[in-house]
Amino acid sequence: MKAVAETWLNNAIAELKNQGIIPAEFSGQAKLTHTKDKSHGDYASNAALMLAKQAKRPPREVAQLIVDLLGEHPEIDKMEIAGPGFINFFLSQSASTEIIKTVLDKGEQFGHSNTGNGQKVGVEYVSANPTGPLHIGHGRGAVVGDCIARLLAATGWDVTREFYYNDAGQQINNLAASVQARCNGITPDSEQWQNDWYQGLYINDVATDYLAGKTIDAADKHVTGKANVDDLQAIQEFAVAYLRREQDLDLKAFDVSFDVFFLESSLYENGDIEKTVDALVSAGHTYEKDGALWLKTTEYGDDKDRVMRKSEGGYTYFLPDVAYHANKWARGFGRVVDEFGADHHSTVNRVRAGLQALDIGIPNGWPEVVLHQMVTVMRGEEEVKISKRAGSYVTLRDIIDEVGRDATRFFLAARRSTSQMTFDLELAKSKTNDNPVYYIQYAHARICSAFRKLEELGGTFDQAKGLENLAALTLDQELALMDKVTQFPELIENAAKNSEPHVVAHYLRELAADLHGYYQAGSDAAENRWIVEDLAISNARLCLIKAVKQVFVNGLTLLAVRAPEKM
Repeated sequence: MKAVAETWLNNAIAELKNQGIIPAEFSGQAKLTHTKDKSHGDYASNAALMLAKQAKRPPREVAQLIVDLLGEHPEIDKMEIAGPGFINFFLSQSASTEIIKTVLDKGEQFGHSNTGNGQKVGVEYVSANPTGPLHIGHGRGAVVGDCIARLLAATGWDVTREFYYNDAGQQINNLAASVQARCNGITPDSEQWQNDWYQGLYINDVATDYLAGKTIDAADKHVTGKANVDDLQAIQEFAVAYLRREQDLDLKAFDVSFDVFFLESSLYENGDIEKTVDALVSAGHTYEKDGALWLKTTEYGDDKDRVMRKSEGGYTYFLPDVAYHANKWARGFGRVVDEFGADHHSTVNRVRAGLQALDIGIPNGWPEVVLHQMVTVMRGEEEVKISKRAGSYVTLRDIIDEVGRDATRFFLAARRSTSQMTFDLELAKSKTNDNPVYYIQYAHARICSAFRKLEELGGTFDQAKGLENLAALTLDQELALMDKVTQFPELIENAAKNSEPHVVAHYLRELAADLHGYYQAGSDAAENRWIVEDLAISNARLCLIKAVKQVFVNGLTLLAVRAPEKM
């Protein structure tokens, strides 16, 4: 209905052009917004305020011209001009209930669209170094990235989910040295232990399995321990495969999957790093100074130029990222969304500068980057800082094991990624209305319970009869629920466009509040109960809550959180 009313509104603006009231070259489009205060109608438009300057008339006068041109429509009870010139639209009861038919007809596809029109988009997330178990920060990145991918798929994009393994560089060297030390019986409290080695108990597990000659089956690699403590390369290959497998298991427990696992080492092996350097040099965006090769990143807004190749040899960390993203561009990803931790903030502009300097047609601002802030884990009033297994941080597996997958995913998705968050373990485990995931899941289960109750009473749900009697839905709680459901498709569109899965979580909590309010009102007022003797009213109300149930399922699916039928 909102889209239909927007069409009427823009047709009225077109007529104002024909009449010469506003310039013919004006190209603006009017939009309707959902009102928060229903005394202001269902939708509101600021079109008159937008056009007043063009028409050289007061906004309220322009608003009256628009209302006169709109005329009468059976779907609209009335239109009001409010304040400085807003136009408020009040839907008829029949137009309000039309959303129930739409939801029940579309089912799992309600809220989906074809905005992306099948275009390719790459979403990169997690991309943790294979040097240890995933921590809770990786978990936040996993949830946000996975939900972004789900939102894009729901809005018609051809999504490729990608994990970039930094399996080359100094951190991997430190990993191999750490495992070798453990193989030789050197522990963190030994004098020989070096500060940059990894100390978690998991390193001892890797060393034990390497010495035992065990075989590791990772996603795309199979490595058998050689049990040779002097073969550092063999130790490194085994350790990387071992920890990749561990991360794979963590992600599987978290219901996060990928289509592509891309190895940093492949960029060196296939010559992409050197090709990238050659391309930057050929394009004239580099220079040599003090024995190092520099990229002119200041040409692209950076505060200073950056070293690409060090004077002592070897490349700085951002050059492989440039080569990797050039590879993405070559694979046909016109749109790329990268979900990183906030510690990547300083590298974003450098990578974009490098991509621009390649002069291969990559647009400014590509790729899109979503940065998530740190997570503080609390148990009561005490911060939880370390894991028995990892030693220095809280692992994702620790959290999942304690509070469950659903609560972990929801909590990490429910806050704007750019905000720091506190993960309250006690709240996440609680079965109270203060726990948002419990509150939402219970709303879904409550609807399921109503249909079971109907069966226990010997009744049957007649959906066709219910749809014929939607005019019976006139209570404030019913109108509020229908209005909330109408907002879902547009909310998904915006969440996908802006890479903001947290708005889905917030919406579901508000929908749950409306549903619980509708149910609880019925405990005191007979006319509000869902199952009543008047079958026409009962079936209509059951149609409404069935539609709401579908929205819960669709929304929770986008967050990969389950919708239980019993709790």
